[in-house]
Amino acid sequence: MSATNIRLYVDHTLGAGQSVLLGRDQANYLFNVMRLKPGDSIALFNGRDGEWCATVAEAGKRRGTLEVQEQTAPLRLPPDLWLMFAPIKKARTDFIVEKAAEMGAARILPIQSEFTNSERIRQDRLQAHAIEAAEQCGGTYVPEVAPLARLDTLLTEWPEERQLMFCDEGLAGDKGPLPDKSSGQPWGILIGPEGGFSERERKRLRDLPFTHAVSLGPRILRADTAAVAAMTLWQAKLGDWSQS
Repeated sequence: MSATNIRLYVDHTLGAGQSVLLGRDQANYLFNVMRLKPGDSIALFNGRDGEWCATVAEAGKRRGTLEVQEQTAPLRLPPDLWLMFAPIKKARTDFIVEKAAEMGAARILPIQSEFTNSERIRQDRLQAHAIEAAEQCGGTYVPEVAPLARLDTLLTEWPEERQLMFCDEGLAGDKGPLPDKSSGQPWGILIGPEGGFSERERKRLRDLPFTHAVSLGPRILRADTAAVAAMTLWQAKLGDWSQS
């Protein structure tokens, strides 16, 4: 039986001839849920060494061993794009993280703005969602999900060479142009909370030299929809979609 369509993220260096020991959760998934047996093949990646084909050497209920065979794909890095968003309801926050990983964010930064409803996140759970998204979409890179940070702190520490696409709901209906910078530059996208940005935040963002305020169309979008729309527009004009 061949099972190379199954992809698994492992926190282990990958190279020909190496053995990868599986913990209880991954062994349960491969051997009890997916019904893999010794000799079956699987694709592995760790976010650093590309994708590798491995075969099942040992299959147990609570543990197992995989033997790494050969590299099947190199590490494919996404554009240098950060997505900043204010956490919302649990399922919709999960959705934003999953889609950001699928669509090519290099880093995901949950932010606390003046009108953010959520005061905490489960960083480990969101990171797990990013890993699952990379497993499913064929990615070989997993974006880091950063700890929740205050928006004003991030803006104070923001590297000036990194441009920022500020998705301003106050511009709904405007037909202003998207940023027109050369591809390859480091960028960030900022999506606001359900309550929008405060006037103080909006003024500060507009006054920053690296910020580009944009509209996402004639209607005010939900935060999770806005994240997907903004990444789609950026990728089509400045990201790796535009180079394909």
